[in-house]
Amino acid sequence: MDKLKKLVKIQDVNLRFDVNLERYTTIKLAKTGHIAICTSEKGLRELISHLKHYEIKYHLVGWGANQVLVNCDKTLFIKLDFPFDKNIFNTDSHIFELPASVSLGQLTSIAMKKKFKGWEVFTGIPGSLGGAICMNAGTSLGEIGNLIESVRVLRKNGSVESYKCTNESFKYRHNCFLNSGDIILSAKIKHNGYDETIEQTIKEYLAYRKDTQPLTTKNCGSVFKNLPHHKAGVTIDIIGLKGFGTKNISVSMKHANFIENKGEGSAAEFKVVIDLLKQEIERHSGFQFELEVKVY
Repeated sequence: MDKLKKLVKIQDVNLRFDVNLERYTTIKLAKTGHIAICTSEKGLRELISHLKHYEIKYHLVGWGANQVLVNCDKTLFIKLDFPFDKNIFNTDSHIFELPASVSLGQLTSIAMKKKFKGWEVFTGIPGSLGGAICMNAGTSLGEIGNLIESVRVLRKNGSVESYKCTNESFKYRHNCFLNSGDIILSAKIKHNGYDETIEQTIKEYLAYRKDTQPLTTKNCGSVFKNLPHHKAGVTIDIIGLKGFGTKNISVSMKHANFIENKGEGSAAEFKVVIDLLKQEIERHSGFQFELEVKVY
């Protein structure tokens, strides 16, 4: 704490101590910790430099989807809130460089308005552009990695690198160019031309997700990665584990690959349920599903 207090004067960095981190993740598990809100790249770079000097661990929370914060005592959590000017889309271009902190929800709305073909692949995914790139987020319509031309990355050593993406840059729910401590600053994302049916496609897929997934509850999105020929949610459903868990934390009755916080669940309680669920899945099906949600 004393080391962190030395950093309160960094411009464009708002340090908050001993806050409830519930509001910074979509599953909203009660947990106290420290967080820094960075509103410029300059402020972020200076912050990372100091954290490295003081040997303070840090973790980027983004928009809080697909993650659960457990080990908070000795970690500074970081949230980016870089400026975003929608006027960039008034130009006739098929590639746009956007800040990592822009939300996929905003980009989906823009895709509907501008008829951008390809941007339907991240329909309904909560989170930021940077977070989506980090895990190569996608839906049954496709993956975001296929749209990313290049990424500007703040490496852990303080250098800024422009990484050009190739066919080898992404795998299923994974990127192949970020190391621990690296932070995406911005990315060039393309669209594949214009399609008058994109708005309808997005609306239909949003309706489908609303019907099949618990979008309005406190959850972290898909918990497990699918295996090549076995979907995690279907497997969990077949072996009868919908509703499995505790009073506060349990498998969704609407979609079995979601775990919901129904009350005042804690991060520790979530981890217990996850560990027990993995054991039950393997015991009944023999499958070992890898976690898609990141537990920190």
